[in-house]
Amino acid sequence: MPATPAPDPAAAFDAIGASYEDAFAGSPARRASLDRLQEHLAPGSRILDIGCGTGRPTASTLAAAGHDVLGIDVSPVMVALAVDRVPGGTFRRADIRELPLEEESYDAVCAYFSLLQMDRADQIRVLHRITRALAPGGLLAVGTVPLDVENFDAEFMGSPIRFTSFGAEPFKDLLVRSGLTVLWEHQGHYTPRLPDAEPEAEQFLVCRRT
Repeated sequence: MPATPAPDPAAAFDAIGASYEDAFAGSPARRASLDRLQEHLAPGSRILDIGCGTGRPTASTLAAAGHDVLGIDVSPVMVALAVDRVPGGTFRRADIRELPLEEESYDAVCAYFSLLQMDRADQIRVLHRITRALAPGGLLAVGTVPLDVENFDAEFMGSPIRFTSFGAEPFKDLLVRSGLTVLWEHQGHYTPRLPDAEPEAEQFLVCRRT
């Protein structure tokens, strides 16, 4: 039988909207990863935020610090929220798999949980493209769910999704093979602010282009 088409991530996150920020923006480890990223950033750095969501906390934190932030998201609802909530950033609807990326065009890239809706081949391709888009010594801050799952259909905050991920060590190996050096890592759990929520695995890394 032919494979069932994957749910549309844009439709899923259009439906989730601002509730995503309410549920997940409070992760202390995510905040810590932003702090570690900023320790290595020069003033006025050019930053790409992939899967920017509502713009908070990532784009808002970096724009408030004086950096030049471009946020992209496949969800027009999320982009509209980010435009409204983070006037210091620039936001547009785009899919990182299709967005042209000039080599050495960014000082840093953030990708918090924005790879999970892609299959493994696309995740690998995107990470290689991101690395090439970083200036020499540029930084990647990335967050993921460290589970060995592929094309797993689930319901997320009331919307159907299909997600793919890697275990913690294979994901680190993928980053290294993409041309990155891991500077900082956190593995742990976070309980989203949702009714009857349980702790969820999370992995954050800050890396430098080798």
